[in-house]
Amino acid sequence: MKISVQSMGLTPHAPLEDHIENKLNKLDNYYDKIVDVKVFLKVENKSDKENKTVELVLAVPGEDIVVKKTTSSFEQSLDLCTEVAKKLLIKKKELA
Repeated sequence: MKISVQSMGLTPHAPLEDHIENKLNKLDNYYDKIVDVKVFLKVENKSDKENKTVELVLAVPGEDIVVKKTTSSFEQSLDLCTEVAKKLLIKKKELA
């Protein structure tokens, strides 16, 4: 599985990149046909505390899975995204 990270308006630091890689590599355990994952990191309206948006686009056979969450930290947003993606992957595997 190939992981690509795109960040708009910021430069992700090494611990965040490690966190992204660790979280996404675990998704292979739930569905092994993931081709690649695109991660988009974005800082929304800067005056709001909950402004860190993470969007995951998982390329899987059939149709892509897209999950987007916004919280006060990229790590927290990523955690929520991977939880939702995990449930969707499990459902997709059961239907296959």
